[in-house]
Formats: sequence, C-alpha cells, structure tokens
Amino acid sequence: MTTGFTSAIRVVDHESGAAGATVCLRVMATSDLHMHLSGHDYHADAACVRKGLCLTASLIAQARCEVDHSILLDNGDFLQGSPLGDYVARVGLRPHPMLQAMAHLRYDAINLGNHEFSHGIPALAAALEDAPFPVLSANTLPREPNPVSPLIRPWTLLERHLTDQSGQSHLVKIGVIGVLPMETEIWDRQAIAGMVGMHPMTEAVARSVPQVQAAGADVIVVLAHCGVRAAIDGNVSQDAALDLARLDGVDALVMGHVHMVFPGRGFDAMAGVDAQAGTLHGKPAVMPGFFGSHLGVIDLDLQHDGTCWRVARHRVEARPISSRAEDGTPVGLVPPDEELSALIHSAHEATRIWAREPIGHTTRAIHSFFAMTTDCPTVQIINQAKIEYVTERLATGPLAHLPVLSATAPFRAGGVGGPENYTHVPPGDILLRHAADLYLHPNTIMALRITGAGLRNWLECAVRGYRQVLPGAKDQPLFGSDLPSFVYDTISGLTYEIDLSAPPMDKAMPRICDLRWQGKPLDPSQEFILATNSYRGSGNGGYTPRENARVVLDEQIANRDIVISHIRRVLARGRTAKEPDAPCWRFRPMPGTSVVFDTSPLAEPYLSSQPDLTLTPLFRTPDGFLRVRLTL
Repeated sequence: MTTGFTSAIRVVDHESGAAGATVCLRVMATSDLHMHLSGHDYHADAACVRKGLCLTASLIAQARCEVDHSILLDNGDFLQGSPLGDYVARVGLRPHPMLQAMAHLRYDAINLGNHEFSHGIPALAAALEDAPFPVLSANTLPREPNPVSPLIRPWTLLERHLTDQSGQSHLVKIGVIGVLPMETEIWDRQAIAGMVGMHPMTEAVARSVPQVQAAGADVIVVLAHCGVRAAIDGNVSQDAALDLARLDGVDALVMGHVHMVFPGRGFDAMAGVDAQAGTLHGKPAVMPGFFGSHLGVIDLDLQHDGTCWRVARHRVEARPISSRAEDGTPVGLVPPDEELSALIHSAHEATRIWAREPIGHTTRAIHSFFAMTTDCPTVQIINQAKIEYVTERLATGPLAHLPVLSATAPFRAGGVGGPENYTHVPPGDILLRHAADLYLHPNTIMALRITGAGLRNWLECAVRGYRQVLPGAKDQPLFGSDLPSFVYDTISGLTYEIDLSAPPMDKAMPRICDLRWQGKPLDPSQEFILATNSYRGSGNGGYTPRENARVVLDEQIANRDIVISHIRRVLARGRTAKEPDAPCWRFRPMPGTSVVFDTSPLAEPYLSSQPDLTLTPLFRTPDGFLRVRLTL
C-alpha cells in the first residue's frame, strides 16, 4: 500500500510513442448543493450571492474554457436541504429541477449523499429517473427489490481523448467510485424502510478499485461524501477520507458532507494532510464547500512511463462564488448563469409563492442571535411543539404518568454558514418559510424513556463545545469552530447552570450544575420521557445511547410539521400573544470574567433586550460577524 500520489495504474494505452507523453485532465466537482439552485435565500426571501448552482455554473463555464479536457462531478446531498427541495418533494415536480440543471451543465457522474434518502426511496427513485448520467454509490446495496437499486451503480468509467505535448491524442479512461456514510442507514432508517443497507466506505472502495482497474481505468477518482477531520459527532467512519487516500490505486478524492472547504482553514496540524497543497497522504483532494459556494478543481498532469499513466503533478483549488468586503458584506464574484436561471425559474417562483403562506403571527422578533449564550426563542418553540405532541401521543398509554421533556439544538447559529446563518423572524406574520428556517432538517419525531442520570449525561455532552474559561480573565473565546451549533442541545422542562470553569466531559468536574426539575434537585433515578429527533435519538451528534434510555415513540412524522401545527394552534393571528418562557439555563456567574463570541450584525439592536445577559458589542470581524463581549 502506498501513501504517495505516483501509484502505478493499469496499462491500457498501447499507442506507439506513448512513452514520455504528458496529458492534462481537469476534474471539477460540487458537493452538498442541498437543492440550492438559484442565488436566493428562501428563508429570508431575498437574493443571495453566497449560494446557488446558478452562480457556481458560471465558475464551471470559466473553468471549462481554461483547459482542453475536463470532467464534472457532484459528490452528493443535492436533493434535500432548502424550501425548493421541500416543495419539489411535496408536489412531485417532474422533471426534477436539480437533475434537469445537472443535465444542462453536462455533469458526467454524481454520487449519492445521505440526504438523498431523506424524502424516501420512492421520491429518490423518481428523481433519479431524470438522470442522463451515472449515479454512484458503491456502499449502498439493496436488501430487497426496490425502485432505486437499478438506478445506481458502484462506479463508472469515463473516457476522454487527451492531447499530449506533441499534439498526439490518447484515449484515457477515468474510473469514478462513489461512497457515502454507512450511518445513513440509521439516520434515515424510516425513509429507507430497510430496502437498502450501507457498508463501510473504505471497504467498498477497496473492493471497487480492482474492478475499475480491470475495466481499463487509467485514473481513479473517489467521490467520498465524508470529511477529513475528526468526526464532529463522534462517528469516525463519517470522516474516512484519510483512510481512502491510503488505498493503493486511488489517485484523487472529492470530499463533502461536513460543509467545509479544502484546501482551506481548519485542517492544520493534521497528520497526512497538507491544507495548502490540498493533499491527503500526498494525493490531491478537494472539498468544495456547500450550497454551491465553491467549485472544486483538481488538475492532473498524467505522464506515460511506457507501461502506464501516472499522476506526475497536480494542482488543487476551491474556487469561491463570493468574497467579503472590508466591512464583512458579501460580494458576488460571478454573475448567475442566465440559461440555467431561466430553466429553473418556474420551480423557483412556485417555491417562493408556496413559502409565503402565513401559518401564525408574532408580536416579537423570533431569532437565534444569542442561541449559544442563552435559552433561544427558536429552540423554545420547537421544544414546546415536541412536548405537546409526545404528551398527546402517550396520554392514553402506560407511560402517561411520566413527565415529558424535550431536547433541541439551534440549527442556524453562525458557524461555517457565516453571519447570514441565523434565524430572524421579524414581528408580524409567521410564514411557511420561517418554519423551514426554524427547523431545517427532515428529522422525524422520536421519544426516549430516560433517567435523571441519563439526562445529566445528555447535557454534559451538549455543552462539551464550550471552551474552558479561566476565572478572572477577560475576553476569552466562548467556543470554537470545532462543533456546529446543532450539537448544543437545550432540554426544556429542566433548569440548570453551565460552569465554564470546568473542563468538558470530565466526570470529576461536571459542567452541569444546580440541575433541577420543578424547582427541586433532579433525582438521578427518576424516569422521564425525552422528546428528540430521529438523528439524535439514534445516538448521533456524539450522543451515544444513554444508560437506561430506550425508544418509546418513533414515528415517520417530521418535526417541522409538528412545529408548523404548533404555530398554527398557539401563535394564530388574533390570539393573545404568548409570553416567552424564562430561560431554562444560564452560565454560572464568574465575577470579573468575560468571554467573547460572534453573532450576526443584525443582533446589535437586540443586545439591550436580553435581560439575563450583559452584552457589549465590540467590532465586526473580517468574516462579517459582530463580535460581542459577554460578562459572566
């Protein structure tokens, strides 16, 4: 097994004079498009220069013009993740706009991501029927006959006639293998309904490489819907790119799933990773962001040594569709592709009309600007909705006597999504698009029977991302970029403090203090029902199944639909405005101590309306965030 990028490849070119020939191939890739086709933020119903395949399409056109030979690939999570995706799935629109767009842009092959299964096997099969190119997933295997199995294959072979330095043409065959996280079978088990199973990624690629070579591949590119860094949620197999790069015969990788950019920041000091050159164990690799934010480009110089083609040199870059001005304002770098914009215009406008349906009313702004520093209104609404639903579902059964709590994390609270990645529902009508903003994901409802001890452990896991704070020190960072906001669960129905002076996940020094239920210290042996979602309840996000916890409710009902029903009932226009709940948690006071965190610039008018927080605005960061001091 080699860790270099000059691994020998199968002999296929027997043309006279091939020895010494050098040819160039460009591999272009997108990943995690999540049904962001137009340059539009459906949650805000406003134009946006930071997302949309219509914008990435302009980069694709430019990149194609720069070289003689290229291939275009997608690395998964293209069918779900925006109101457009929800609308298309709801009405069964055909041809599917994303597949239509990919056909227009002449994609050569695409890989399945975990979210392709979120709307169910029938919806996936219907969408893939519109694909005029190979759809890949080497580690997705049928368990029983189903409509999607005949539409996917483990790998494909692409052909290009590449011209060398002397003008001679050579037929070069490019093998492309696709894989996705095997945990998909758990995350979307209700939607998958046992019809397919997922196997480990590395084993699937190792099994496929000899097959692709035997079919004549000169170069092998792996579309790996996974990351490279330590897994953000404890599932190491989701970040298998380094293991894949070690495999003999793999020449280049496209990564995704974790919504990061590679080459780029956040990958320093990782063994086997060169974040500047864009290599894993010496092999070229790219991760092109998310929502169409970047186009991944890998240029391969292939040299024939008289026996086979070898990757002699490579260049890797992730080209952005936007940047930021000095004040942090997003600046578009490319115009939208006019033809593609026209092609998807009707679906885009239909989505906007659908998303404007009023479902409730609020006299106060609902936002997530301070979701990482206090009990957030967006989290409160979701938890209220889940508690009501689960309580009603269990009301006539043997568990009706157990108190129902709910765990939810903020979904849009900055992070890699930038300062625009916050929920902000202004006073007035609550629209359908706002509900999609409150609950982004297609998770379904789940409830667990759990003890007080299990709840404490759950909360210790939820606050592991906060930095340890030194008492008496000033302006220490509150949290880093290691974990996304969706791992920071709040449990409504309890009250508690978070001691930031304690290290994370240290049993000898717990961070969760003064944990109470109904004003009394929580009894470790008391039993509760905890409403959560199918992702978290399955042990994901680092929340491994807790002691004494078992599933008591597991329904194919989307949490977002539960939230919508709750808003229609509780926040209907004309009803008395509901007072916000008192925060169920706070940071333990630390006199003389302050921390800093970043939030949206739109948060500034709300700083003084947070009675439980002492907040001071500081400055705008180069990334466009507002940095704020929190005095503990």
